Amino acid sequence: MTFIKKYIEEEISNFDKSTLESKDHLSPDIWENETLRGEIKNSLLKIARDFFESLDVDVEIEDIIMTGSLANYNWSEYSDVDVHIIVDFPDVDENYELVKGFFDAKKNIWNRTHKILIKGFEVEVYVQDLSEPHISTGIYSIMKNQWLIKPKKQITDINWDDISLKVQSFIDQVDDLKEVFEEEKYEESHLYALRLMERLKKLRRAGLEDGGEFSVENLTFKVLRRTEKIGDIVDIKNTSYDKARSIDGASAFVDKPDAVSGTGPPEY
Repeated sequence: MTFIKKYIEEEISNFDKSTLESKDHLSPDIWENETLRGEIKNSLLKIARDFFESLDVDVEIEDIIMTGSLANYNWSEYSDVDVHIIVDFPDVDENYELVKGFFDAKKNIWNRTHKILIKGFEVEVYVQDLSEPHISTGIYSIMKNQWLIKPKKQITDINWDDISLKVQSFIDQVDDLKEVFEEEKYEESHLYALRLMERLKKLRRAGLEDGGEFSVENLTFKVLRRTEKIGDIVDIKNTSYDKARSIDGASAFVDKPDAVSGTGPPEY
């Protein structure tokens, strides 16, 4: 608890632990009697379809859903409006990884270049395969205007001591990454950054699968997301790649695809 208090004061002075706790109601700006407000439903449908039309892919949209904390009782001012467009990837191409890579790249570009706010919450779009398992306690079909998985109010007992230990451990690793980068070990820092990003993904996924929205792992991810640390990893990952690939100055970059999944150029 001591670290969390110090961390709040020094790193994110506006951090409020209550924003990670369960509310007794859904966001009133987004929901009315547990139904998505009409103007919001129409706006999200338009955004999702505009994005998908920009992809110029001849495939049918199976559903458009809203998920994440705003479709649950753990929403806060930091929440995003997570809009997932459901399509059957094999209808696009039999090469699943190719299709996923294409959609992910387009999603990243869209989310990076657009900042659409719904009642102050930023909209993020994502293309999801029809067969992809989605771990969430709240999923709302925007197209059908009904709950697919209706969230339940939960009594939360958040273990802040465990969260503080995990946050501190991850911050220590990011600080270590910075030192490696500052020593101009660009190949090593690039691989290190990739490993940290992979650990971060696994941390959140393991938390959602094993303990749900209020697991130590998932809440650790949420705390970290509000700091500059994740941005530091991304910046070092991209910059170290560029420097390692440059002929002037840095030593040649040696690909090591087995060292970590996804080794290669920066992801956009």
